[in-house]
Amino acid sequence: MKDIIKETIESEIPTRYYGTFRIRGFRTKDNLHHVALVKGDVKAKEDVIVRIHSECLTGDVFHSLKCDCGEQLEAALKRIDKEGMGVLIYLRQEGRGIGLFNKIKAYELQEQGMDTVEANQKLGFKADQRDYTLGAAILKELGLSTIRLMTNNPKKIEGLEKYGIKIRERLPLVIKCNKYNEKYLCTKKTKLGHLIEEKGVIK
Repeated sequence: MKDIIKETIESEIPTRYYGTFRIRGFRTKDNLHHVALVKGDVKAKEDVIVRIHSECLTGDVFHSLKCDCGEQLEAALKRIDKEGMGVLIYLRQEGRGIGLFNKIKAYELQEQGMDTVEANQKLGFKADQRDYTLGAAILKELGLSTIRLMTNNPKKIEGLEKYGIKIRERLPLVIKCNKYNEKYLCTKKTKLGHLIEEKGVIK
């Protein structure tokens, strides 16, 4: 994890619905750019609420109904604003790490009957390609070592704890399913081990 972050930059960003944050930019050694939205003075604080969110252009920007990503992003920002302190880390890991073009290829395979895991594997990828080393590095850069994490993904918890981040509490993100993402959410629960509550996977 040493030297994974090569450059940082910071500015203020007011938002339409969630108040004002400090936006921290991070350039990594592979020349990718990631950001953290920080509300309040979190440095060296314990039990700060955190969301580590993987990029999803279709869900976060275009409000696609095929996944729950955009709604999770909005719920996390709303929770941070309500608490008055917290961090949202936005990692460039589109399509569980396979990239945007391959994600659209996976969507095409899903139209043929595959689920999200089968589609990724058909394209030669793991079910989930993501790595949370950078997430842990950014948290440490922000002075955080003990957090409350908004997630349904136990592998995210394992990935952070592996690098010395202590998860004091897991805060579930319950998103109601729709007819377009019901199979996707069920697959995340049954094949990827996500801790999705029942009302998040049934109508």
